Amino acid sequence: MKIALITENSQAAKNAIIHDALTTVAEPLGHQVFNYGMYSADDKASLTYIMNGLLAGILLNSKAADFVVTGCGTGMGSMLACNAMPGVFCGLVIDPTDAFLFGQINDGNAISMPYAKGFGWAAELNLQDVYRKLFDGERGLGYPKERAEIMRTNRGILKDLKAASCHDMLTVLKTVDQDLLRAAIAGEKFAEYFYANSQDEAISAYLKSVSAEPALA
Repeated sequence: MKIALITENSQAAKNAIIHDALTTVAEPLGHQVFNYGMYSADDKASLTYIMNGLLAGILLNSKAADFVVTGCGTGMGSMLACNAMPGVFCGLVIDPTDAFLFGQINDGNAISMPYAKGFGWAAELNLQDVYRKLFDGERGLGYPKERAEIMRTNRGILKDLKAASCHDMLTVLKTVDQDLLRAAIAGEKFAEYFYANSQDEAISAYLKSVSAEPALA
């Protein structure tokens, strides 16, 4: 599985801690981790929690990533922004129990975590435990087990509901504020990671055209 890490500007200084915890757990399980930044508070390209959501939508809908790990100070803003995107099902995850239940019941494709609220001593251990509950073993098995089938049915209904209520991702990209879009894909390693992994030629072509255009003054 390809896992994308996205960190917004207020928590950028913690990117290395988050990335280390994620790779420590995910890579031995056979997953690939792609760190889309921000890498530090001084990065030239700055991501807001709104851009986190837009970027998550791009990565998941193009299949450049299979799962997105993101967050912000409380985790709530990034979660809301992610869930505004078509095809993105993001849970607010604070601890390993949240991670386990989200993986087994909701089986979404993104999580948002609070990196300011409660991020104290041994925070990296909590991160590792969260990622272990998410990425070690099969997700979507249901909890409790006897409710697995109704949970699977509800996930399908929610997926259909979201498809009916959202535009497709290419339409979103063409109608969203283009300076916002340009800023969301301006990260240092976006082009390197995204275009090598994207499976949607139309999305890739459109983003290349946007990147080539000058930003409005």
